[in-house]
Amino acid sequence: MLTFAEMPALSHKAKEFLVLTAKLLIVGGAFYFIYSRISDEGQLDWSRITDAISRKGANLLVFLILLLTFLNRFLEIFKWQNLVSWLQPLSLGKAAAQVLAAMTAALFTPNGIGEYAAKALYYKKEQAGDIIFLNLVCNGIQLIIAVLAGIAGLVIFNGMYHVITTGTLLLILGGIVTVCVLVFASRNITIKGYSLQRLFAKVGEMPKAIHRKNMALAISRYLCLIHQHYFLFLLFGVDLPYFVMISAIAGVYFLGSSLPTFQLLDFAVRGSVAVYFFGILGVNEWIVVFAATLQWLLNIVLPVSIGSYFVFRFKASLQTSQEYKE
Repeated sequence: MLTFAEMPALSHKAKEFLVLTAKLLIVGGAFYFIYSRISDEGQLDWSRITDAISRKGANLLVFLILLLTFLNRFLEIFKWQNLVSWLQPLSLGKAAAQVLAAMTAALFTPNGIGEYAAKALYYKKEQAGDIIFLNLVCNGIQLIIAVLAGIAGLVIFNGMYHVITTGTLLLILGGIVTVCVLVFASRNITIKGYSLQRLFAKVGEMPKAIHRKNMALAISRYLCLIHQHYFLFLLFGVDLPYFVMISAIAGVYFLGSSLPTFQLLDFAVRGSVAVYFFGILGVNEWIVVFAATLQWLLNIVLPVSIGSYFVFRFKASLQTSQEYKE
């Protein structure tokens, strides 16, 4: 007969089973969609990689691409460690576990929004609001840099190739300025106790040293991303002026970041935009698609594969993983 004393044990086992099921769904789903993406891409002839790396000077390019892959994720981990230090000390190893596991958990959510909840799970409930806020600061500065650099890239690219008229370009820039003004003007509007003014005030509470470090790391990460894309084009034999390539890549990243999408489908959105821009430059479509796919594999699939380990390692219970809370 079941006694009341046994009920908590059963409840605990049931909870562990549900957590394990959630982990299996997250990791299994991630790898299923990754496999589907790779196997269904008819435009990709993977034998072309062999041809590319056999080119003269390809070894150096491959080394630089892999180095930038590592630096891109390392800088993101370093950014998170820096921001969380405002609340409590965080080792680089724990920061890596949180960032990589959150990437895996956020794979199926619009614009990676699941990352916010995933990181919060590593901390006490009363810290959840602060963790979500820090993640917003972490991603926000990255987006601002991508927007500013992307606008500059679009202006430079349009000045050389006249993709759109000057009037249309001014209209777009005017629209961006208008949105910024409206956001600033509405900063005091409160919704359920939250407002932009309150957010700005909280940002101001953080030490300037953390902000400066966060900005420097974000700029460095952005430079890693666009130059990784640049070196991938060089690997496939694209020979165009540096500033033309960089302005086009910056514009592609800006437009790709502006469109709502799932992290899983980021390659498709950015790749389709890249096909248009680099088509103007006369780059073969298969090279554009290949470069976008390889960058997706290196910057999303590889970290998610590692992050799957940390998803399985994560333990949720009545006292969630004291290793991360103390």
